[in-house]
Amino acid sequence: MWRTNTNRIILSVIEYMNRELYKRLGDYIREVNVRNRDLKITKPMGINIDKHFMPSVANVIGTDLSNYKLVSKRQFACNLMHVGRDEKIPMAILGSDDPIIVSPAYFVFEVSNPDILFPEYLMMWFSRKEFDRNAWFYTDADVRGGMGKDALLDMKLPIPSIARQREIVAEYETLSKRIRLNKQMISKLEETAQTLYRKMFVDGIDKENLPDGWANKSLSEIATLKAGGDKPIEFSEVITGCYNIPVYANGIENKGIFGYTTRPTIKSKSITISARGTIGYCFLRKSPYVPIVRLIVVIPNDESYAQYLFYYLDAMNIKGSGSVQSQLTVPDMERFEIVLPTEELIKEFSKQTEIIDKSIATKELENEKLTELQSLLLAKMGQ
Repeated sequence: MWRTNTNRIILSVIEYMNRELYKRLGDYIREVNVRNRDLKITKPMGINIDKHFMPSVANVIGTDLSNYKLVSKRQFACNLMHVGRDEKIPMAILGSDDPIIVSPAYFVFEVSNPDILFPEYLMMWFSRKEFDRNAWFYTDADVRGGMGKDALLDMKLPIPSIARQREIVAEYETLSKRIRLNKQMISKLEETAQTLYRKMFVDGIDKENLPDGWANKSLSEIATLKAGGDKPIEFSEVITGCYNIPVYANGIENKGIFGYTTRPTIKSKSITISARGTIGYCFLRKSPYVPIVRLIVVIPNDESYAQYLFYYLDAMNIKGSGSVQSQLTVPDMERFEIVLPTEELIKEFSKQTEIIDKSIATKELENEKLTELQSLLLAKMGQ
């Protein structure tokens, strides 16, 4: 009852403020209901929380894909079933020329007149945090918090001139292109470091007949291993002056960042390894942080070994254990056998990769600032 009354009050305020400035979404889009009758497309797509299409994780063996919905270039698809639970509408626009198929439960639509409402401008609007926040108020009382199609159509947005829309999209895309370019440069730098690792420690090395001074060690002999605990009581989803210590979980998006807290539990240079979901994903952590949700932490006894251990573990095909749900545990990792080169060789590798890592960090910092500019541009769309 409390949520229902609160929702009505907030919606009334939103509707009052938007009465003149904003336009009803449903007056500018139309549903598309084309099915995959010829079965030309056999791989369904889903939508991730970052609002991009991705290969569907659903098991479609034996499923009749002829009833799946077709999405063509510049058309949208969204999943309205779990908005209340996820506090976000999985929504994406198809940018490629090749059509895809999505679940029959998805709502597929297109802009009625692109000369009045630019599709890419609309996708920018859908990407705003405020859009998802407002959508949450339209969800029903179901546990999953589904959102009705009519509720989506009744949502409103500002529609400036088509020229202004194109300008806004161009500004956003300029930032996006720079971010993509930096990511490509980061990938090349990472490949350079991996090539150096293989050249120094893999190519021509026989594990059964190691060079002089090299040895096989268990991971527990050269590092301390810990597992992440509960989320800190002092916690913020955004970084602030007080909440500036990163909290890492098992996710791989945004390097596993979950939020921020006030005090670190890990202060040494270390490696984190995802133990749930995507098993074995490694990150080198150089600043103090807090690991949570059983995220595995590897703290080298000698900090100068951190670079080498990261690349060694990252190159391994680490798999989890468990009969019901795959997982990785500290005892699993402690038994891992590590080839340990000479101290001089490890330190030389660390010295060379440190230069590469600094270049990567510079590009990552630039991308953070570019992403902040994108967020600012999205926020200004509602002003």
